[in-house]
Amino acid sequence: MKRNIFVMALASLALGALSMAADSGATQPMPRILANARYVYVMAEDGDQFNPELLPEDRDAIGRVQDAIQKWGKLSVVYKHEEADVTLVVKVRGSEDMLAVYGAHSGPSPNYLWRVMGRDGLKKGEMPLLVQFEKAWEKIAN
Repeated sequence: MKRNIFVMALASLALGALSMAADSGATQPMPRILANARYVYVMAEDGDQFNPELLPEDRDAIGRVQDAIQKWGKLSVVYKHEEADVTLVVKVRGSEDMLAVYGAHSGPSPNYLWRVMGRDGLKKGEMPLLVQFEKAWEKIAN
């Protein structure tokens, strides 16, 4: 009986670890359907950058991601949601940042196409979540 409980607990921990790894986006390939996208709209999980109720951290992250995308040069940033082929959604929180990719006119919902999360992933400087996005994009674009 104790052995069964131990095996069940171990299996539960393994499943939890697998789901966390899949959720991080690090091992998850980007869907090839995004390869033809050219225009990107960047917003926060709580709204666009002009929403007066948006947290300053999210507004700053939107600007940093837009600037980095423009410097990268593989996508063009648009400022109207309806002009986008793909939507990037950012969220900056104390414990973990998020960058999620959605289809053209969808936004924050459980139905993201690709997502990465990590501590300080969208802070000033290197932005490791955006680096992961660029690497995943390069794999489908070639």
